[in-house]
Amino acid sequence: MNSEYISRINKTFDYIEINLDKPLTLGELAAVANFSKFHFNRIFHAVTGETPFQFIQRVRIEKAAMVISTQRKKSISEIAFQYGFSDIAVFSRNFKSHFKITASEYLAKKMHFSNLNQNDSNTRQNEERPTQYFCPELKTIKWRTNMKLNKSVEVKELPEMTVAYIRHIGPYKGNEKLFEGIWNRLFAWAGPRGLIGGKDFKSLIIYHDDPNVTIEDKLRMSVCITVPANTKVDGEIGKMELEAAKYVVARFEVTAQEFAQAWDWVYGQWFPASGYQPDDKPCFEMYPEEPKDGKFVVDICVPVKPL
Repeated sequence: MNSEYISRINKTFDYIEINLDKPLTLGELAAVANFSKFHFNRIFHAVTGETPFQFIQRVRIEKAAMVISTQRKKSISEIAFQYGFSDIAVFSRNFKSHFKITASEYLAKKMHFSNLNQNDSNTRQNEERPTQYFCPELKTIKWRTNMKLNKSVEVKELPEMTVAYIRHIGPYKGNEKLFEGIWNRLFAWAGPRGLIGGKDFKSLIIYHDDPNVTIEDKLRMSVCITVPANTKVDGEIGKMELEAAKYVVARFEVTAQEFAQAWDWVYGQWFPASGYQPDDKPCFEMYPEEPKDGKFVVDICVPVKPL
């Protein structure tokens, strides 16, 4: 597939992502992609395997499902409206069509497994529970933990960032060759443009979908580096803004096979003890160091808000 086509569809993805709560028209999306609205539907389907309408409906339903399972204080109706469904009956019908159970049954199922996992976790991993302490030097709350992979945990404000990215759609878990290939292509583009290094330079991977909700073939992730806001991109290289927000930043030292364990600890151990819940913004991994001897130092960054 022509890289210019992929670039334009990626722009459409980014636009949809930040406007999920709004009504979106085919003409509007075609204008974002700079295609004729008469051809955009067919091009989008050829690249993604879904029509724009199917993609929007699926992402809205999957985002809603993620919020249903993590933000228990919100009603299902509130969550439906949050993701652009003005009619709860339409939301309910689409939710059941996608997951084969109702939203209420989905919530009950998630709560059941959450309780089982918590009981199991309490039995096996009491020693990994984080405890808060105040850091006078930084005037912030941090967490102590005995989780063997974890090096530090703190909640802090991360600044707005402009990132250049290469996006991948499909399975990625444990595929070191896939990640290596994407990083190589991104750095081969960035190096000659003088975009690598510097005081504020960061490399990160953004995960747009929850792998516990979205099927592997539809998972989207973006391998990124921070760039100046006026950077020009083209072809498979896209550009997007990450807004400033409050994140839990949990640092780990892991092998390629231990990333999932680190993410599970953040959601399964840290969040329940923290007084926070995940916020509805992108989560990502940030890499402060080069990997050494098969070990990665990684900051898992999840947006947070009070319970």
